[in-house]
Amino acid sequence: MKQFYGMSQSGDLKEAVRGLSNPQMILLLSNGSQFEQHVKALQGMYPKVPSIGCIGMSYDTRVVEKGVGIVAFYDGVSAAANVLEHVSVMPVKYIRRLEQDLKNMNASHNNTVCIDFCSGNDACVLNTLYSVLKRQQIPLVGGTGDAGKVSVNGRIYEDAVAYALVKNQNGRVKAYKENIYHQMGKHRFVASKTDKANYMIGELDGKPAKQVYQEILHISEKDILTQTFKNPFGKINGNDMCIISIKEVNGNALSCYRQVNDSDVLIMLELGDYKRIVKRTVETIRKEFPRISGVFSINCLFRYLLFSDNHYMQEYLQEMAALGNHAGVVGYGEHYNNQFVNQSMTCVVFE
Repeated sequence: MKQFYGMSQSGDLKEAVRGLSNPQMILLLSNGSQFEQHVKALQGMYPKVPSIGCIGMSYDTRVVEKGVGIVAFYDGVSAAANVLEHVSVMPVKYIRRLEQDLKNMNASHNNTVCIDFCSGNDACVLNTLYSVLKRQQIPLVGGTGDAGKVSVNGRIYEDAVAYALVKNQNGRVKAYKENIYHQMGKHRFVASKTDKANYMIGELDGKPAKQVYQEILHISEKDILTQTFKNPFGKINGNDMCIISIKEVNGNALSCYRQVNDSDVLIMLELGDYKRIVKRTVETIRKEFPRISGVFSINCLFRYLLFSDNHYMQEYLQEMAALGNHAGVVGYGEHYNNQFVNQSMTCVVFE
């Protein structure tokens, strides 16, 4: 198989698809003001090609902040695109669509991946999708788009998750997750007075969450929302750890980008040597995949801001480009199998 990436900084879709012929799956990464226009135009250009899309920045060796990016897979690919609707209420109502698509493709864990773009309620969505995917150990990577909208096969949906099943007919696929944070000291907390609907932490070890965060890091309230780039929370999940970013201060509570429940055990994280970690990720992928057709990744918006503030984003994209054809999207939350994480990178590698 092969991977194509095209873009237009000005949002010209014809420029972005220049050179693309016979695609077998298309991912549309658009800006908010042109999303509906791009969805309709793309369907007109490739009416028989399955596609999914979202609002978000794209990249290969450069970032497209307000234009349009196209990622396509072709030359040895089987693919399907579909949607689960009403994800805030009951996404499982539509799960037969995924089951049938997997059956029709004769999907296998070593050659098929599920890529999803979600409008929200990510944790519930991932549990629903992965309840089916795990039966065959099909990996999943994806993320949350902007403005609560996604597209599937030329139609725009709200309160939905768009998914693409991509089967590599000539090689393997594998999903990866990169974490650039580690535990800070021995800080561990039990969360309480949480508001699940608003992803809010009221208290940590019985003290106001805002106060605990400020006292440990010796910062003022106005610095909390930028400090989370360096010091997010972490939630232990078996042998793994999920990163939880702070979204806003709400009185003495902290609203996050990921749900926290009463009695959840959280730890304080700190930023590691991200340049070294990225190099290690690239080395691991290259070792496991000597021949790479393409890499599609989802980078968190906070990683993008952190890397940009530290003048590393361009170097980062060059590091990833060393793997071969690398492209991706900047998301508002990252998906890795059944995990909804923040401030991470997830990707799928095609042999």
